[in-house]
Order: sequence, then C-alpha cells, then structure tokens
Amino acid sequence: MRRLIVIAALLACYPALLVAALWPAPVLFGAVAAASYLVEYAAPRAARPLPELLAKVHLGVTLRFAARETMALLLVARTTGAELPWFAALAAGMLAIHAVRALHTGLALRLRQMLSRMPVTTRNLDVSALRIPRMPPGPLRDAGSVPFLYLDALPVLGAVLGAVPATLGAAVALTAGLAGALALIPYVRRARPLTDRARVLDVVGEQVEKYGPEVILYFSGATAAAYQARMWLPTLERMRRRAIVVLRERGMARHLECTGLPMVCIPSSADLMSFRALAGAKLCLYVANVGRNVHMLRIPTLRSAFLNHGDSDKEASFNPFSRVYDEVWVAGPAGRDRYRRAKVGVRDENIHEVGRPQLQGISTEGPGLPYRTVLYAPTWEGWNDDLFHTSLITMGPRIVRALLDHQPPLRVIYKPHPLTGHRDKSATRAHRKIVAMIEAAELAKSKARHPSRPAGAAPHIRHLVVAGPVPHLYDCFNECDLLISDISSVVADFLASEKPYAVTNVAGLPERAFHERYPSTEAGVLLGGDLSGLAEFLDGEDTLARARVKLRSYLFGPEYPDAMARFDAAVERVFSGG
Repeated sequence: MRRLIVIAALLACYPALLVAALWPAPVLFGAVAAASYLVEYAAPRAARPLPELLAKVHLGVTLRFAARETMALLLVARTTGAELPWFAALAAGMLAIHAVRALHTGLALRLRQMLSRMPVTTRNLDVSALRIPRMPPGPLRDAGSVPFLYLDALPVLGAVLGAVPATLGAAVALTAGLAGALALIPYVRRARPLTDRARVLDVVGEQVEKYGPEVILYFSGATAAAYQARMWLPTLERMRRRAIVVLRERGMARHLECTGLPMVCIPSSADLMSFRALAGAKLCLYVANVGRNVHMLRIPTLRSAFLNHGDSDKEASFNPFSRVYDEVWVAGPAGRDRYRRAKVGVRDENIHEVGRPQLQGISTEGPGLPYRTVLYAPTWEGWNDDLFHTSLITMGPRIVRALLDHQPPLRVIYKPHPLTGHRDKSATRAHRKIVAMIEAAELAKSKARHPSRPAGAAPHIRHLVVAGPVPHLYDCFNECDLLISDISSVVADFLASEKPYAVTNVAGLPERAFHERYPSTEAGVLLGGDLSGLAEFLDGEDTLARARVKLRSYLFGPEYPDAMARFDAAVERVFSGG
C-alpha cells in the first residue's frame, strides 16, 4: 500500500505543477513543487523498483527534474513575462546546472574507473606506499550526480517569487554545483598513480612477501554466498600457520565479518597466476566449487584441499567436481562414507577427517527461559530442481503458523538461508509471508499486553526474524531448545548441541528410505508435507537423545582430540610432506 501511495504521489505532482504554472497560481505551484521534491527523495527508499521502472519507460530522474524546471520557467513566463532579460538568464542558469552535473559525472566516473582498475585490492596489509586517496564525501562520489539535481530547488522554488529570485537561486545553485564538481579534481589527480598496474602489483606483492603466508583460503562467488568463506575465518585465525584470504570479486572483503587476516582481491586470472608473492604458501583451501577455482588450481606448487562450506547430506557435499583437488577434508566418518557411496571419483586415501572447529562455541544447554524456543532455519531452493530441499515454499508458512498458534506459547526464531529467493521467487514470497505473520503476531501481543502485568502472568515472548548475518546461526542454536530445518549443513551442525531437531521431508520419501539417503536425519523427527510429526516433535517425549550423541560422533569424529587440534594436524601433515 505504501508503495502504491508513493507511486501515485510522484506521478500526480507533474500534472499538478503544469496546471499551477498555466493558471498561474504561484503559491500552489510552490507547495506542489516542495511536495514533489520530498516524494522524489522518498521514492527510492519506499518503493525501490520504482526509479528503475520509470527509467525503463523513459521517465528517468533527469527527465523528471528537467520537467519541473520547465514548468518553473513556464510559471515565470506567465507571471512576469518572457521578454525580460532575467527570464533569459534564468533559462541559461537552468541549463548550466545540468552542464555542471555532467562535469561532475565525468569526474566521478573517472575516479571510479581508476579505482576499479587497480589490479589488486587489499585489507589488513600496509599498502600506504600506494597513497590510495580517501574517497570523497558521499554526494561527491555519486557517479549519477543525483544530489546535484536537487540544487535546482533554489530556482524552481524561487520562481514562486518571480524572475529575479529564481535567477538568483539559479546562480547560487550553479556556484555550489561547480564548487562540488571542481572539488573532485584533487581526488582524481591523487588516484592517477593507481592505474600503474606494475607498480601496484609490486607494492602489494612486497607486503604479502613480508607477511609470508603459508596457507591460502581461496574464495570466489556472489556476495550473498560470502557466508561460505566467513564461517572459516575464525578457524584460520586460530591455527598455527600464517593464513591469507584470496578473493576474486571486488568489494567481497566488506561482506566478510571483521577479521585480522590479510586479504587480497585479484580479479584478473593472469594477475593471480603471476602473483609470485603467494609462492611461499604450500596449502590452498577451497570452500566452494566454482569455475574460477581453476585459476588457483593451476599453480603446481600449491597443494589443494576442499573444505566445503558445510558438512551435510546435500549433493553439494559429494560433488564430482571434488576430485580435482589433491585432498578433500570432511568433518568425520559420515563425510568419508558419503563419497564412498556416491562413487564420484574421489579416492578414499585423499579424504581426511578434520572435524568442524567452528562448532566449539555451540552449547548443549538451552537458553533457560520459562518457555521453549523453536528455531526454523530452512535451506534455499538450490541451483536446480534436483537440489530442491527447501521446505520454505511448500511448508514454511504452515510450519510457522503452527508454531505461533501452539499452546503453551512458543518463541519462534526464523532464520532463512542467505540465498533464499536466488533462483525461485516463490521462495521470496513465502519468506515475506512468514515475516508478515511473525510481525503480526508481535503487533497483536503488544496491543493485548496490559501496561501493568499482574504477578504470575505468562511472560511476553518476543519472536525474532534473522534476515542478516547477525546474530550468527550458532548464536541462534544457543538461543533455542528445538530446531526445524531441511536437508542441509544446519542439521549436521545443530547436532553439536545434542538438542532435539526435526527435518522436513519435502520429497515425500518413505521414512526408511529418507533416513538411508540422509543419515544426518536418523536422530531427528521426520516432518511430512502435511506437517505430520510436528505435534509429536513439539509435545511428545524426547526418545532420541542417545541417538543424537551417537550420530554426533559419526558426523564430526571423536571428541578427543578436539576438532581444532585435528584441523591443525591436517595442516601440519601437508607441510611435513605426509
């Protein structure tokens, strides 16, 4: 509804401005013009697709501002006449504002181009020798120069008072715009040395060699998949060998949570393969099977090991692509058995069990609240229908509705997969429906809550939607008593908590066949497409506690030595030539 109101208001302003200019009605024109600026500013925030949609039908932001300026000129012509020299000056000033904007756009694009052409960008490395300039303030670095368009508010609103105030407003706007454009010139000049490819590579290479990386974590992928690398950063920080993160997509570093590990982003495959500063490393770890892995795999001196970004029964955990690596590191015996059963060409002697070091912070205790908390963490829809394991589309809203309506009341934590909706927009619609249900439940409870709650009354339960990386999935594990999820690494990782869990049977397989195909579900309750099993899971007796402890050992290996020690041992084996 809010989106429709914004669209209607934006489109209605311009006919109203035309009527007010032709009438002429200066006061009305000023009121409508002021309102049009406010709606123009709010539109991208309240209705995000709107600016792009208007641009596609040739009603882009520049045309809309130019139309408002034209109507201001029309108002001045109707009220004071077009014969006066002030009118000509006003028209020239309006045009000059756009010329200044074009100048700024050219400079901003040039600055962006210089910075984007850097062959390598870094984080947590001292590259002060490059003298990378600070970025200019936000309005100045906007390559669309949209903030400059709003300067025309001075002549447009000045037109309400007549030609002279409008012309003076145009002069002030022109001066401010020119000052802003010229302020970019020093930034452009300071960024020019960064286009020297050889020098930038040499400076960064010297710093990497000075650090002396021994282990590389390599990652390439979409920004939504940054969690795949993010989950391994704390482990790399704790191991004994010096690690560095090598990225391929510009801007990816800012999507990785704060870490002290050095990072280098090298978009060009040629630059990567010739970047000799990495020659001292002996081991390269991969967390995802992507095409750009081949650029690092071609370096013969690096031993490659595939870590994956989760240890689950999904097909991704035994992808045939895995055979291109020298080694495959899995959490425990379950991972080894997956590759044995799949027969995808990964030799058993190349599989090494290293545990899941990142699970050490997961507690086996519940949050200790006077009510139970259920975490619903569905997976995403997968790259194709064969990998479709998500319950979100077919079962998600019904699961959440049953949890919200349950008596005694439950707390619901909903954490969707970061890639939800990446392939199938019906997953996005189901996600939005669940969020709306939880928000409505919160609103209803807040309205019903009495300001002075009597002693002994049921506590107020606050549900939680986790749409971003914070709180972390493992923090959600520690805040819940029960888990409902799909076939994914979420189920396997949750077993570290030894708490009860339920898994959705989206494909409708017979129970025995389901457990045989997905061993990580053997110690959990199976939920059918009609939500069969949910009532038993929520209200029945927990009879699977021992099964969960046994399955935990199968998935993650022995409790002693701990996972971090086993991971370190795997790294040291590579360095010792084992």
